[in-house]
Amino acid sequence: MKAPARLGVGFIGSGFNTRFHIQGWQGVRDGDVRGVWSPSAKNAASAAKLARDLGAGDARPYRSIAEMVADPDIHAIWLCGPNQARVENVAEICDAVTRGKGELRGIACEKPLARSVAEAKHVLKLVRQAGITHGYLENQLFSPGIVRGRELIWARGAKSAGRPYLARAAEEHSGPHNAWFWQGEKQGGGVLSDMMCHSIEVVRFLLTEPGAARSTLRPVSIDGRIASLKWSRPAYVKQLKARYGNDVDYARRPSEDFASVTVSYETPEGLTVIGEATTSWSFVGPGLRLSGELLGPEYSMNWNTLNSELTCFFSRDVQGNAGEDLVEKQNAEIGLMPVVPDEAATYGYVAEDRHFVRAFLGREAPLLTWQDGVEVMQMLMAAYMSAEQGRTLVFPPRGLDAFLPAVARGTWQP
Repeated sequence: MKAPARLGVGFIGSGFNTRFHIQGWQGVRDGDVRGVWSPSAKNAASAAKLARDLGAGDARPYRSIAEMVADPDIHAIWLCGPNQARVENVAEICDAVTRGKGELRGIACEKPLARSVAEAKHVLKLVRQAGITHGYLENQLFSPGIVRGRELIWARGAKSAGRPYLARAAEEHSGPHNAWFWQGEKQGGGVLSDMMCHSIEVVRFLLTEPGAARSTLRPVSIDGRIASLKWSRPAYVKQLKARYGNDVDYARRPSEDFASVTVSYETPEGLTVIGEATTSWSFVGPGLRLSGELLGPEYSMNWNTLNSELTCFFSRDVQGNAGEDLVEKQNAEIGLMPVVPDEAATYGYVAEDRHFVRAFLGREAPLLTWQDGVEVMQMLMAAYMSAEQGRTLVFPPRGLDAFLPAVARGTWQP
């Protein structure tokens, strides 16, 4: 396919994640949101309307993925559907392309790439066979605070005092929006599967010298830990059942709501550097908290999205509905609250979408591909394996391709 002047993008999925991308699309110059497909026609129409209302593109809903791929106005796909549909969605896209029903300049897939190493390798094989350029959507690597902090630390601190040796990252909130996230057998795990893909890649990004390949850091060992700290307590088991019904039963089939991972890397110079990553569905604060640190011999940086430029105070006499108008995963409406004025930009969606639009137009190389997504999945499965065995593992441990966490099998008990 000849490169168009502007990239027409179709979204698979119409939920929370897709809507963040659409909001961020107001900052994308070289592409337009042209379509949405969802198993729910109503939700697809709603997401398409949002894109039109925001001036992100003349989007319309499609009846099938194949129909969207076949439309000559669609040049690339953003795959943002639920984890359990990933293989099926990729297969339908690739089938339409290989049978000549449509052409694509690229396909970008939200994190995590799949639910297991085997699934991740399978979808990578499918897109390679179809000859489609691929990108892996990891928004936090495009967060302005992370990007600028990394640039400054390496340009000033590392240049003078030596490379950084410790990175930390965390993503924490009080729980997901949708029932399938809570179901280990559908999602592929709990909070480690859902959010550690962010944090474990952030620490690797911070520890990697700008301009160097991510492969210049070699994982040597990994230590994982998982726990259910809040949501398997009886009162919260009842709360989940009341919210989602009997399909989410944390008395019988819990998922972890806390995970921590420590990775030791070897640098090209033979030095040891360490990445520490934490994720939680049991954090109760104003709302979503993303944080990161990078430390070296004579310097450090710190990033925290709740240390916002804007706060608002509401007294106890202020009445209003519960919402998420101040910050994602908002937990309160009164008191002194941080406000993230432009969440799509702060969390990295704007810069990420701008980059992958340009990449699929052939103007720059993708910074992350599905091969990187496979490697992230290998780290996640190794972390689950370490947690189940209760010991640090040499990376890569044997059996990763066939491994499926106990949480994903519905057999894990905290």
